[in-house]
Amino acid sequence: MIKKQLKVINKTGLHARPASELVLKAKKFESKVTIRNLDQDKEAVNAKSVVRIMAEGLKQGTRIEIAADGSDEENAVEELCALVESGFGE
Repeated sequence: MIKKQLKVINKTGLHARPASELVLKAKKFESKVTIRNLDQDKEAVNAKSVVRIMAEGLKQGTRIEIAADGSDEENAVEELCALVESGFGE
């Protein structure tokens, strides 16, 4: 399992469009991929579910952890973190 911690940087957080982008990218990987809100110490949720991600209420500045477990876990974490760190183009 690979994990990485980072902050949500885009002003609007993970609302519908960026959450959808994250899910579409996560679904490209065979690995189990999760995202966890570290600020509220919540359990990790499925990063392949837009409803679960949006329910986390991840706003700008929220510390998150992206984790993946499986055959392509390194690529999954790397690409998903790059997407979050890019601010989803906002």
